[in-house]
Amino acid sequence: MKRTLMTLFLCLPLIFAAAARAQDKPAPAKTPDAKPAAALPSADQIIDKYVQAIGGKAAIEKLSSRQSKGTFDLPAMGVTAPFESYSKAPNKSMFIINIEGFGSVQRGYNGSMGWDANPQTGLRELSGGELAQIKLGSDFYRDAKLMQLFPKMTVKGIEKVSDRDAYVIEATSADGITEKMYFDTQTGLLVRTDTEADTPQGKVPATVLMSDYREVDGVKIPFTMMQKTPSFEFTIKLESVKHNVAVDETKFNKPAAQ
Repeated sequence: MKRTLMTLFLCLPLIFAAAARAQDKPAPAKTPDAKPAAALPSADQIIDKYVQAIGGKAAIEKLSSRQSKGTFDLPAMGVTAPFESYSKAPNKSMFIINIEGFGSVQRGYNGSMGWDANPQTGLRELSGGELAQIKLGSDFYRDAKLMQLFPKMTVKGIEKVSDRDAYVIEATSADGITEKMYFDTQTGLLVRTDTEADTPQGKVPATVLMSDYREVDGVKIPFTMMQKTPSFEFTIKLESVKHNVAVDETKFNKPAAQ
């Protein structure tokens, strides 16, 4: 169980990238390539519709911090645990999950350094691809800056996400991180992302599904996020989200070694 959990937590930063913006099962079936369609909107148009759908650039930029609380569920292992995360402009984030019988799992980024702490591997600093991914996911205004953060975007076509049509964009960040983003053709909301998580054991393909968008302080946030990899599946369900709360800067720093 501990080994499965460890692989899981190494992938958790992908959830934060989807939200602002981690059981052994068969690998999910490969999604067929998107079918090109005539007169597809441009990447700029799709992203602009998304920004407007979640509240608009002005509403996003009125916020400076976020505190989220909810539950972490790993059904295959019978695990349900409290989940708590903090983020602060311009680029700080951290989360904590306290799992009974396993311990506390934490991961954070303080604007320059990323770190991970858990009972299995102890405390360590992130580097390479792991650091690049948590840095990208920790940008507090990521949703309003997608075109800037991902200078290369290609619209690939339309695919189904559940029973909804979604525009598919293949995006590459300035650091070479690639993501495939799926935007609902009707609502404009981001409903899925595909990427590869960098871990000490290598790259792990991961899909994140976002749903149950709710408006909080003028900005829509997905309250349910499900992550799937070839080996496991877990869900984070938020119960409360608060903005512009006071968050001590030290919360994002690497904890002192125990």
